[in-house]
Order: sequence, then C-alpha cells, then structure tokens
Amino acid sequence: MRSLALLIAPFLASCASMSEPEEPRVPPASIAVVFDRESATPVIVEGLADRATGRPARANDPVRIASISKLVMALATLKLVDEKKVDLDRDVSDYLGWQVRSPNYPDAKVTLAQLLMHRSGLRDAAGYVIPLGESLEARLSEPEAWYADAPPGEAPFEYANLGSPVVATVLEAASGERFDRLVERTVFAPLGVEACFNWIGCSQEISDSAVTLYRSTGEVARDDASDRPPNCTFPVADGVECTLESYVPGTNASVFSPQGGVRIGMMDLARIGQELLKKPDESFLSENALGALIFSTMAEPEDQTFFCSYGFHVQMIEAVEGCDDVLFADDRMRFGHAGEAYGLRSGLWVNAETGTGIAYFTTQVPDRTAPDEGGFAPEEIALVRRAIAVSKAQGGE
Repeated sequence: MRSLALLIAPFLASCASMSEPEEPRVPPASIAVVFDRESATPVIVEGLADRATGRPARANDPVRIASISKLVMALATLKLVDEKKVDLDRDVSDYLGWQVRSPNYPDAKVTLAQLLMHRSGLRDAAGYVIPLGESLEARLSEPEAWYADAPPGEAPFEYANLGSPVVATVLEAASGERFDRLVERTVFAPLGVEACFNWIGCSQEISDSAVTLYRSTGEVARDDASDRPPNCTFPVADGVECTLESYVPGTNASVFSPQGGVRIGMMDLARIGQELLKKPDESFLSENALGALIFSTMAEPEDQTFFCSYGFHVQMIEAVEGCDDVLFADDRMRFGHAGEAYGLRSGLWVNAETGTGIAYFTTQVPDRTAPDEGGFAPEEIALVRRAIAVSKAQGGE
C-alpha cells in the first residue's frame, strides 16, 4: 500500500494544482511612446504602476528614468554655455572655489567637457552618493575616486556616476541657482514638461501618480508610497534634518541625484526628444550648443563594448561595427541615452535622418549576471521592437 501511495501522490498533487487556478500574471509596467517632430503617440501602455493599490500605469505617469538624467543635465549645461556662465574647457575649480585634482596629477585641470565625456579620471570606487550633510570636496579627495595611471583628459573612458554630482555642483556655483531649480528654468519649463529630481519640486499630485519600481523578484525597489513625498526623498546623512532650506548652491548637488534621479513621464520625455530633432534655428539651444552635443558623439572610446560612441552625456548606437549596442537592428544610427537601475530599463533614442524617436521604460528586469555584462536587456529589446511594429501597423515609421 505504501508503494502505491508513493506512485499516485504526484498524480493527486497535479490534480490539486489543476483545481486551483493560478492568479493571472500582471505584466511589468511598460510604456513606449513614439514621436516625430510634431506629435507623440503612446503605443504600449501596460502593467500596474502600483501593485499595492492596483493602479494601472498611464502613458505619462512619472518614473525614475535612471541615467537618461545625465542627458537632461547635459542640456542644462549647454544652456549655461549659451548664457556664458560656464565654459566647457575651463578648470572647474575656478567655479567651485576649491581644487578638484587627481591625487597623482595635481597640476592637471578637470573640465566640464572631461566630466561630461567620462574622461576626467573619476571612478565610482569611492561611491557617488554624497548625502546632505556630507562633503563633495571630501569625497573627491579620496584616492579611490580617481584613475591612478593617467591624468584627467588622458585617462581612459570610464563610465562614472561620480562625475554627475561634480557637474551639477559646478552649474550651481556658476549660476548661483540650486540645481533642481536651474534645470527647471533652463530645460523643463522651456520645453513645457513636468519633471523633477528625487521628487523635489514635483507636486503631491504628480508624486502620487508615480510608477513604483519592482525587481524581477517582485520586491519593491524604489518609489512606493514610503519612498515619495511627504516622506524624505533624497539622501541625508545620519543626524541631519531632511530639509533643503539652508542648502547652499555650489556645495553638494549630489542630493538631487543628477546621475539618475529625474522623475518624468514618457510623453514628457518624448517632448525632450522632439527638441533634439529640431532644426538649429528652432531649438531652445543655440546652433553652436546643439552642434556641440551632436558632434560630441563622434568620439569613440577605446576598449568599449557598449559605449562605443559617446559624447556629452549622449550616446550614438548602432554606429560602430561589432559594438554590443544593437537595439533596433534596422541599420539606422540613433542618438540619446539609456537608463538602468532598480529593475528598470529605459531609453530615449532619436533618428535625425527620419525625424523620429522613441521614449520607453520597462520594469522588473533581472539584474545583470556580471558587472561587465553589456548591451541592452532582452526585455527592452522586445519592448522597443514591439512598439515599432505597433507604430508601423498604425501608419507610423
């Protein structure tokens, strides 16, 4: 009898599972918006923005777009170049009032151009999140923050998030404006978009419509109700009050997470992409600034498998043969920026030849299996190609 029970146990278990229907799988929150110079169309809007409440994702719900934030910061930088408040080739120490130097090369200046192109010698080994109450100057004095074997400008390309707080702090020092307000004035407001860094400056209504980021395991990664206003939303050192009332611009703009902290909806992100497609005489950037941004992508860093063509926080993809940066696979080059953090993959890519582009994100993407694993995730490749197919079916590109 015991042997018979062992034989039929799997069958009984199978029957039991068949009698209990599985809950329907909720797709990850994914949104894709295709656009041209005149219009933007959401072609994929699916999943839940918040599983806790069951709120569905909507086309312009704000999401943390990760490193696309760097492109936003580059646009603000070029606006200050237009305003003659910063010079891309000037020593950033002149703006900050203290020396920014690699310990091994104390005579080599660090410039905004080097920082924007990840050629300043800065590295992320010392960490790149400097909370309110801590010192950016002190962080940059740590040897681990620098490439040891070549001076800034000659150091090899190394994608480093630490450069972003330096750029943002320089912009503050040069303009006298707090970084979030500076970007609002120079980028968001002129383009008519609603966006913010670390929820700072966004209305409660906007933050309440946030897309919560989940990891592939289903656990919350960022931006659930506990990670949004009225709770503290930016990094703060132990014992320091979570308020920016006494913050002094030009000291530590890391609190705004300029490397990845922009919250913006895909319709609004598409609006930024549309601006990049404008003719020079129609752009909110000067012809010189817009040209500098686009032509900077002609730089081809050595020994890169993904950032094979990278400029002022803008990347050209599918431009270098053999590079692991194939997203569209249609033999057309596009420029923009990718984002990756907290289970999210995102992108803003424009095709100047056809005057079209796409803004997208998808969530619950598995973490990389190795630190140097490059390329786009299969999940975002599938999303982008599905979005393009839907757009074509609707009469788009």
